[in-house]
Amino acid sequence: MTASDDGPAWAHELYEFLKENEITIFSYVPDAGHRVLIDRSMADPDVESIALTTEEEGVALSAGAHLGGRRSVLLVQSSGVGNCINMFSLTQIGRFPFLGIASMRGEFGEGNPWQMPMGQATQPVLEACGVVCLKAETPSDVIPCMTAATTMAYKSDQAAMVLLSQRLIGAKAF
Repeated sequence: MTASDDGPAWAHELYEFLKENEITIFSYVPDAGHRVLIDRSMADPDVESIALTTEEEGVALSAGAHLGGRRSVLLVQSSGVGNCINMFSLTQIGRFPFLGIASMRGEFGEGNPWQMPMGQATQPVLEACGVVCLKAETPSDVIPCMTAATTMAYKSDQAAMVLLSQRLIGAKAF
């Protein structure tokens, strides 16, 4: 599949990868950077697509999914990572698998000054909270980063998040 009005090919490949790896719960706060994953999960009768009122609910939802024998992914924008900081302690104390994907802001070509602080702090904050970060800068990085993160989360019971760089997803006009 090529880039089109239906989104970039890498995003569709990412959705297929998640399904192949038994991810059946997609939690998110609406975000244009995750449009393909959100839209496809909403249209797919084989998965649950759960809109959150705030991002940290997705961390708790991941714990519940694990306890129920299911796999989940939290789709979050870098600015929403700040809302999850306290809940990431749950992943460390509970030692359950956590898989997330962050669409980055405040990086390459950012024109919105309000996105800069958390965009720059996202990776250091996640790492300070014990979350392994893998950054996808190009379309060819996406699946290898997701493969590594999925392995770390679901075979090593770690918290792992793939950061989709702003260079990859494109800078939004402000």
